[in-house]
Amino acid sequence: MTTLLLLVLFAVTIGAAGFALVPSALGNKRAQARMKAFQGDIRANRSNADASRVRETRRKSVQQALKSQADELNARKRLTLENLIFQAGMTISKGTFIRNSVIFGAVLFVILFLAQVPFYFAGIFAVAGAYLLPRMYVSQKRKRYQDKFLEELPNAIEAIVRGVKTGLPLNDSMRVVAKDTKEPVRSEFARVLDQQSFGFSMQEAVQILLERVPLPEVNFFVVVISVQQQSGGNLSEALGNLARVLRNRKKMKQKVKAMSSEAKASAGIIGSLPIVVAILVSLVSPSYLVPLFATPIGNVCLGIGILMLAAGIFVMHRMVQFEI
Repeated sequence: MTTLLLLVLFAVTIGAAGFALVPSALGNKRAQARMKAFQGDIRANRSNADASRVRETRRKSVQQALKSQADELNARKRLTLENLIFQAGMTISKGTFIRNSVIFGAVLFVILFLAQVPFYFAGIFAVAGAYLLPRMYVSQKRKRYQDKFLEELPNAIEAIVRGVKTGLPLNDSMRVVAKDTKEPVRSEFARVLDQQSFGFSMQEAVQILLERVPLPEVNFFVVVISVQQQSGGNLSEALGNLARVLRNRKKMKQKVKAMSSEAKASAGIIGSLPIVVAILVSLVSPSYLVPLFATPIGNVCLGIGILMLAAGIFVMHRMVQFEI
């Protein structure tokens, strides 16, 4: 009886030990699995945190670059005469421009005096014409220069993207642009390469491009190059996105131009109507408008009318200008 009891107690002890050890082993395996999963989550979270940190750093660098470039563009809005001539793509000096303006004013004064315009009015018109008309000419030339540059800039950026994707360095890709694209993009990118040959870095050299063509589109290009030089990244993808953005901006500008053409035509007709009417009246009745030129009161009225007409034309011109 005692032996049987001892055997039963021994079997119970072995069974209890087995039940105690087996769940412990299973629990250890489960604990190890949970530990591995937890470590995997930690590594995943750490990698996500690192990626987020990189994105945040890049975002801050882009914002800083955009802010600095925007400040520079705002500082360039008030142009000096030298910058105006430089951005128009002209090679004459400031002294030559002033000399030509003075000669133009003198010729205009002689023409007005021979046309029997009163002496003081001829002087006022000559001085105003010598100051405004040459500047207006240079401003229009500057605008045409910038328009031609923007017309070719997306093609130049896409050429750089193709070069970078094929394994060419950025300098060699720009050299291809400076060789194969149209003017004025060709000469501007050649100037950037010349700056690099003088020892400037790429980030410093592209600033010359922004000084020559201070436009938001060029600012985008300079920011992309500057950020890539500072923090790295996929340059071909960034420039490809920029090329698409520039083409979309171009399409939007053309759409706005088409939609505002009617308003511009109306402004042109209304602004030219008083001059056309005065010419037709003078042809039908030559003596009808003579008092405006022959009497002091007529001269005052003529001057007031010209000023009011100029103010109206200026207001209508500003109303039909749209910035994108």
